[in-house]
Amino acid sequence: MTVRVDKWLWSVRVFKTRTQSTTACAESRVLVNDVAAKPSTKIGPGDVVRTRRRERTYIYVVVETIEKRVSAQRAAECFEDRSPPPEPSDHLTMPVFAQRDRGAGRPTKRDRRQIDKLRGRRE
Repeated sequence: MTVRVDKWLWSVRVFKTRTQSTTACAESRVLVNDVAAKPSTKIGPGDVVRTRRRERTYIYVVVETIEKRVSAQRAAECFEDRSPPPEPSDHLTMPVFAQRDRGAGRPTKRDRRQIDKLRGRRE
């Protein structure tokens, strides 16, 4: 049995909405067997689906094709996730904590700006 790739991506909860999965296919962010996939591309068991979201590539091997959205547990049985682990980012490897003296009260606006600067956040 074959099913449309956009429908399958939505039904196994890779994308939150069917529109998002269709848009990803239309923008060439979805590859089926290393070929850019249109939303109507048919997939079946054994096909490799790659999708790119937020600077990260996800690789799924189709185990079972389904057309209806199912529970997360059931959806996990329909594919094999072969995605590489995410690369550690610099801001997660060395946490910086702002510490105030006990009883010093709430931070002022100036204190808050200094804390944000220390944490590397932009305004």
